[in-house]
Amino acid sequence: MGGARHVGWVAAGLVLAAGACYCVYRLTRGRRRGGRRLRLRPSRSAEDLTNGSYDDVLNAEQLQKLLYLLESTEDPAIIERALVTVGNSAAFSANQVVIRELGGIPVVGSKINSPNQSIKEKALNALNNLSVNVENQIKIKVYVNQVCEDVLSGPLNSAVQLAGLRLLTNMTVTNDHQHMLRSYITDLFHVLLTGNGSTKVQVLKLLLNLSENPAMTDGLLGAQVDSSFLSLYDGHVAKEILLRVLTLFQNINNCLKKEGCLVIGPTFTKGSLFYLLYGEECAQKMRALVYHQDADVKEKVTMLPKF
Repeated sequence: MGGARHVGWVAAGLVLAAGACYCVYRLTRGRRRGGRRLRLRPSRSAEDLTNGSYDDVLNAEQLQKLLYLLESTEDPAIIERALVTVGNSAAFSANQVVIRELGGIPVVGSKINSPNQSIKEKALNALNNLSVNVENQIKIKVYVNQVCEDVLSGPLNSAVQLAGLRLLTNMTVTNDHQHMLRSYITDLFHVLLTGNGSTKVQVLKLLLNLSENPAMTDGLLGAQVDSSFLSLYDGHVAKEILLRVLTLFQNINNCLKKEGCLVIGPTFTKGSLFYLLYGEECAQKMRALVYHQDADVKEKVTMLPKF
């Protein structure tokens, strides 16, 4: 009983530190922009961590306490607030290293298994910030397959789906882990076509990463994609989407040039992205976009194959 009461008091005190998430946010928006030196020191009290006047960066001792809290509590509200604080702390490059060295990545990663969608989202957000560090990616890659499954099977346009897409985008900035997404490419195009504007943009950011890697070109071109994909090349499509689908085409075309295999149609089946991009309907859309009112769009079109 005495031990349980002690753990309870520790958890109750530590959860208040989760309120530092807002304070860390103020720090990134304020002091970082102003260029003033960041101060590192232990928290003075729970009140310091939760009121608006606290603007210090969490140190290793505080981060260790938060990680302990994540492992020891089953209270969803406490877990969620602790994840937000860890995630915000991971916005600092030094803390990305500290959290890894404290064994924090598996602690945070385990929370993506939670049936609580809010906890899952916060865990994905924290992993996303941690994944900016290349060494951290080596530990985070074990979650890539599960994140892909969650993105594809979860509610469309949900916060969890967007958080998962952001993490996958960070994990594919380099070529090291892109191969892990090869079997999910067709499904990613389905999410692209069915999702709302925000989801479309995030999927395109991910696909653009893949399209820059020649080793992924055949996987992209061989993906079975609904013909409605070509509607993204219509002149009335939002610029942030249109420019990205044009860049996707450009990247794929450049990779084919590098490999010296622009005439490879027979290796792809009908209904594949290859047949859509290099078919007559797409050619007509490209010819129409030459007269688009936006200069950036017109410039992109001129870089594509001459139709």
